[in-house]
Amino acid sequence: MKIKLLVIGKTDEDWLKKGIEKYIQRLKHYVSFEFVEIPEIKNSAKMAVNKRMDSEADELLKHIRSNDVLIALDEHGTEYNSVNFAGFIENKMIEGNKQLTFIVGGPFGIAKKIADSCHVKLSLSQLTFSHQMVRLFFVEQIYRAFTIIKGEKYHHE
Repeated sequence: MKIKLLVIGKTDEDWLKKGIEKYIQRLKHYVSFEFVEIPEIKNSAKMAVNKRMDSEADELLKHIRSNDVLIALDEHGTEYNSVNFAGFIENKMIEGNKQLTFIVGGPFGIAKKIADSCHVKLSLSQLTFSHQMVRLFFVEQIYRAFTIIKGEKYHHE
């Protein structure tokens, strides 16, 4: 199985980039993982929100295949603890899914045309995090999930 994380905009802070890269390197021992930063739409700050979200959706669609299991990170999605999230990932592997594609939208979320095609909506927390920080948190949680699946001593309960 492969896992892809699609995000809108690049990661600005060096400390976040280093953290993300740390967990991407660790993930290579468990799964094929791809982190895709889709450039922000030019002049998007001047666009109406719906137009901006639609433009972002068009760019996201360029990185999505028809057989991908799409999972939107969405504040209204299902919340898991780390063990249950590991179970979710493991079940997707057992089901024989070729690729899980997780999507982090732009500052206004994910356009309806993408959100409606997602198989799952997942919430990291009821708290609100910056889109930059979500990247690091989520990559770490994917790594944590694989250590739980493998029974390694990273996660403590």
